[in-house]
Amino acid sequence: MAAYDIVTKARANGRATTKNYIENIFTDFIELHGDRRFSDDNAVISGIAFLDTTPVTVIGLEKGQDTKDKISRNFGSAQPEGYRKALRQMQLAEKFNRPVICFVDTSGAYCGIGAEERGQGQAIAECLYNLMTLKVPVISIIIGEGGSGGALALAVADEVWMLENSIYSVISPEGCASILWKDSSKAAEAAECLKLTSKELYKLNIIDKVISEKLGQKQSYETIKRLLLETINASMNIDENDLLEKRYQRFRKFGNT
Repeated sequence: MAAYDIVTKARANGRATTKNYIENIFTDFIELHGDRRFSDDNAVISGIAFLDTTPVTVIGLEKGQDTKDKISRNFGSAQPEGYRKALRQMQLAEKFNRPVICFVDTSGAYCGIGAEERGQGQAIAECLYNLMTLKVPVISIIIGEGGSGGALALAVADEVWMLENSIYSVISPEGCASILWKDSSKAAEAAECLKLTSKELYKLNIIDKVISEKLGQKQSYETIKRLLLETINASMNIDENDLLEKRYQRFRKFGNT
């Protein structure tokens, strides 16, 4: 399948969003709101839940499911308060020794003037820094679009997984084509160059697992739940210093292949 065909699938209306994954994988989810500085950003869902019998913190970027919901969630493009809300939940997870599970689905962080005035870049940087040093297991799953720093803010993890028909890239194909060729109609060509598909990123050792979508959505939920249980049960037995060193080395090896 061509790279841009996968881009289209990742963006498709009706594709499962973070809310669907939370409802079908976890139990007793309690959503926690606000960054305690400015407001509550609906583009980020965060809270505590049980994965089987294990308490976990869940954080996800939510695009919305119908027109009204998409607008209220800014189509999954989080503002600084969204990333600060996520950061607050990460810190609470560390305090109470809960693993962190992130779901990524965004074309990128919101780039409006208000977001820049409230410190969008700093908010993302604080997430990156804190995730790198978080003393609990972190797993991030890209379920649709993984766009730029807005996605990376929730993807500095011990393991990063991708759904088969998801994408992960520093820039959108349209944005890349506009910069390189001054022509956004060359997005399909740009998508091939960006190596943004799960298959390509797995080859490059940027991600750790590709989750098949061939057997349908229900099977995807079941596969993710099983893999999360296996990975978290193993990770909780690792000494925190070894956990941090392993996470550090995961990122240090990028570009060596």
